[in-house]
Amino acid sequence: MEACLNEELPPTTELEEGLRNGVYLAKLGNFFSPKVVSVKKIYDREQTRYKATGLHFRHTDNVIQWLNAMAEIGLPKIFYPETTDIYDRKNMPRCIYCIHALSLYLFKLGLAPQIQDLYGKVDFTEEEISNMRLELEKYGIQMPAFSKIGGILANELSVDEAALHAAVIAINEAIDHQVPADTLMAMKNPNAMLINLDDQLESTYQDTLYRAKQDKMENAKNRIASENSERERDVYEELLTQAEIQGNINKVNTHAAISKIGLALEQGDALALYEALATPALGLRGLLRENCDWYFKQFLSDRQQKQEAGLTGLLQKEELQLGVDAANRAAQQYQQRLAAVAKINSAIRMGDAEKTVAEMMNPEAQLPEVYVFAAALYQRELSTLQQQSHEGNLTHPELSVAVEMLSSVALINRALDSGDVNTVWKQLSSPVTGLTNIEDENSQRYIDDLIKLKSQTRTEGNEFITWNDIQSCVDRVNLAVHEEHERILAIGLINEALDEGDTKKTLQALQIPAAKLEGVAPKVAQHYQDTLLRAKREKAQDTQDETAVLWLDEIQDGIHRANKDTEESQRFSLGILAINEAVDHGDVGHTLSALRSPDVGLYGVTPECAETYQRELAEVKRRKMATGGNGSEWVKLWVRGGYHYYHNLRTKEGGWDEPDGFVQNDTQLSREEIQSTISGVTAAYNREQLWLANENLITKLQACCRGYLVRQEFNSRMNFLKKQVPAITCIQSQWRGYKQRKAYQIRLDYLRAHKDQVVKIQSMTRMYQARRRYRDRLQYFRDHINDVIKIQAFIRANKAREDYKTLINAENPPMAVVRKFVHLLDQSDQDFQEELELMKLREEVVTLIRSNQQLENDLNLMDIKIGLLVKNKITLQDVVSHSKKLTKKNKEQLSDMMMLNKQRGGLKALSKEKREKLEAYQHLFYLLQTNPTYLAKLIFQMPQNKSTKFMDSVIFTLYNYASNQREEYLLLRLFQTALQEEIKSKVDQIHEIVTGNPTVIKMVVSFNRGARGQNALRQILAPVVKEIIDDKSLNIKTDPVDIYKSWVNQMESQTGEASKLPYDVTPEQALNHEEVRTRLDASIRNMRTVTDKFLSAIVSSVDKIPYGMRFIAKVLKDSLYEKFPDAGEDELLKFCAFPF
Repeated sequence: MEACLNEELPPTTELEEGLRNGVYLAKLGNFFSPKVVSVKKIYDREQTRYKATGLHFRHTDNVIQWLNAMAEIGLPKIFYPETTDIYDRKNMPRCIYCIHALSLYLFKLGLAPQIQDLYGKVDFTEEEISNMRLELEKYGIQMPAFSKIGGILANELSVDEAALHAAVIAINEAIDHQVPADTLMAMKNPNAMLINLDDQLESTYQDTLYRAKQDKMENAKNRIASENSERERDVYEELLTQAEIQGNINKVNTHAAISKIGLALEQGDALALYEALATPALGLRGLLRENCDWYFKQFLSDRQQKQEAGLTGLLQKEELQLGVDAANRAAQQYQQRLAAVAKINSAIRMGDAEKTVAEMMNPEAQLPEVYVFAAALYQRELSTLQQQSHEGNLTHPELSVAVEMLSSVALINRALDSGDVNTVWKQLSSPVTGLTNIEDENSQRYIDDLIKLKSQTRTEGNEFITWNDIQSCVDRVNLAVHEEHERILAIGLINEALDEGDTKKTLQALQIPAAKLEGVAPKVAQHYQDTLLRAKREKAQDTQDETAVLWLDEIQDGIHRANKDTEESQRFSLGILAINEAVDHGDVGHTLSALRSPDVGLYGVTPECAETYQRELAEVKRRKMATGGNGSEWVKLWVRGGYHYYHNLRTKEGGWDEPDGFVQNDTQLSREEIQSTISGVTAAYNREQLWLANENLITKLQACCRGYLVRQEFNSRMNFLKKQVPAITCIQSQWRGYKQRKAYQIRLDYLRAHKDQVVKIQSMTRMYQARRRYRDRLQYFRDHINDVIKIQAFIRANKAREDYKTLINAENPPMAVVRKFVHLLDQSDQDFQEELELMKLREEVVTLIRSNQQLENDLNLMDIKIGLLVKNKITLQDVVSHSKKLTKKNKEQLSDMMMLNKQRGGLKALSKEKREKLEAYQHLFYLLQTNPTYLAKLIFQMPQNKSTKFMDSVIFTLYNYASNQREEYLLLRLFQTALQEEIKSKVDQIHEIVTGNPTVIKMVVSFNRGARGQNALRQILAPVVKEIIDDKSLNIKTDPVDIYKSWVNQMESQTGEASKLPYDVTPEQALNHEEVRTRLDASIRNMRTVTDKFLSAIVSSVDKIPYGMRFIAKVLKDSLYEKFPDAGEDELLKFCAFPF
């Protein structure tokens, strides 16, 4: 089934349960009969519902589908199980039997491999065999004869059975002779009912059938050797059946046909390939001669894929069927595609957009995704393409490309409408859209331009932008980006010219058309150079980047600024000239007006000082003219920004370039001289007005002076204190220490006064810290659960390896190790006999238990009916009819038991009060078992001389001497509660555990000295004790007198004469002899050696000590630690180990 389904089935022990839902059976039916059982008809195919809620009645549909599939291929109905046999698990062996028969039948038809005979190859545990036997006995089912399936299949054929069996036996004899021609002749016998025989494969038939028969004979010998020799055997246990022969013939024919297919593929012959595929042995479904070319292409592709995957060999039967189906689908899809394309072209000619989209969305057209909202776009563009085509029709490749591009355009339109820029760019950059010259760095520019274009198109009344519109937009953006690139190159040339300091080259760079700079004047070239170079240096300084360059807007700003500076400098020069002329004319009003001109930019000009300005400026100019003028026409002025502007006094024009033969006119007043004169005059005037108007400020000044003197004195005091810092620090530290000690003492007194509250707070804090550490540790384990599982798996695997090494290498491995690997050991005939005997004894015990239980039930019922008879509740005939059901022996036992009940009465007496009392006692004993507090307190109320008897007669009986895990667990809980109660209430000193003879300790010791404790003690110490007993030379006497007497007796035995030494001596006299001391030392050493052996055996066998003893020791240690927290670890362990 795994080979057919290509999936793993549940383990052997869980397979029958897994078959109940019928999913695996329905999938098997789909494998050999897909027409009857399709995948869609299988209910709960992934078994999700079955795993969640269990079986559902609809799972029976899967079983029925499987039965229908078997009926369709013609499997005899004698093998069919009922639906309830599988669903209700009433007869699962019949289902397995049917699967075996189906395997052989499918093998005969060449549809599936045969189930192998696994007799002697698979081992089942005793528990699995016992569970299966109980399941068969539960429903009264007999195991069917699996080995006779072949014979039954042959008998089901509607032919002469004797002739058929004779022909099959003749074929088996011919196979044994190993003559291929004779074997083929025997198989051609019409009575053998064999088909599809090929004379060219007779040698292959002979080899295959001979190997199959040898395997079957070997399995039959193994079965005969292990089963009862008197069992009636079937002739087909060793001979090949008709179905097996036909199955092997089909297997050989299938292999030969597959070889022919491989040869046809190598030769490239499609017709030969079809002839090979049509071979009846392959049984391929759906072959069509007109699709032979499609088959050839498909199988070539499948073989190439198989080779690329690293798989060698020819295509198998399942792969061939898949290839045929795939080729048929491809051919059908091709024809459907042609018809769909014709419908699409017709719809396009009709001009119906909705019909065009509907035809394109037809799955048979196999076109890319089509969007209904863009129907008008598809119709318009496809109609244009159809008109441009030569034949007037669009082919499928043309439609695919066009639809793919138009769908992308539709998505772009929808994304533009919704503002989804990510989708817009995704579609623009997609190769499917087919746009050219798409640059990633221009994505945002494309999107912005498309949004504008979309808005403009909508305004014009068009719903969609076309592919051509999008391509034009892309080209337009690319052109703009190209121009910007050229502009960037021009900017680079400008920056290079600035760095070189060549004014003419800078002017040429600024006049490059690609730069598109405005306002460039050749006569201001020098100032352009200076202004732009300064701006570039400032940018480099601000950005801390020496390679910083000026961009277009910065260069344009520099040009505008330079032009503005030129205009301002010209007005400034004219203003200075006007001041000089006004001073020369001596007109005060004109001079004041020239001084207040904003073009000159003088500050501090006061109208009240106009005459003084005129007088002082005329005096300055007179002194300059007194030295004699040079008569130059040029004046160099220092203007804003630190530049020099050259102005001609005659033409009243100026520039930034220094004139040839420049000489500064020395009679003209400069701005600095004019500003200095004005500032001096204005300052004198303001000072005079200040003294008059600010007498109160003078008073404040004096106050500030006095404050300065006070602060000076304060600073001197501070300097003194700083020099005395060590002494001040010492005083302050002494004072702060006193205050801190006083506060500490007050706090300490407060804590001592509230000692109980402090202890409680500390305990709560420690508890919180411990809980937090525990939770953190627990969370750590949860966070690393996978690592914990890996570590545990590694430890378990390591333990298993160590146990296996112990089993292999140790001479006498422990029982625990042997138990783990007992399933790996070979089983002898004696083991089988012992297992059979053990099984028989188990069956007898189970039978007796059931008989006793039934007898007890009948006895109770009889007792009740007799009581009712006495009370006239039922008739005598009912009692007699019940009594007849009992055997004579049971009647005697019942009569004896009834007599005892009549004599004793008791809780089972037939009365309401006794019954209620019996139920009350049952509840009482259950409560006493599950709640150990009552018995734990009762134990301490018993006298010491009666406690042991009370334990044996009541408590151990109540817990059934811990005969199973439940009673043992409840008894240990009782011991735990009683021990904790006794330590809490009766133990005041830790040594009282030893000297006080505690009751619970005696109970525990008494309980563990039973058979369970003795077995553990024997397993732990038996080897050491046996070794010591067997060592006859071992001497561990430590009494000096005994050693002395042994020595004297030894000397008398050796010499044959009476010793002169006295026989009765004291220990001190015996130790006076050197030989006695030597032997005593040797005995002490032997005693230590023996003690070490016992200690090592106990320590190394901790796991073998009964769990109850270890648990009580743990409870004893925890209880003592809780009662005596100051006791040391060694002391606690000493007292914990003493009672045991």
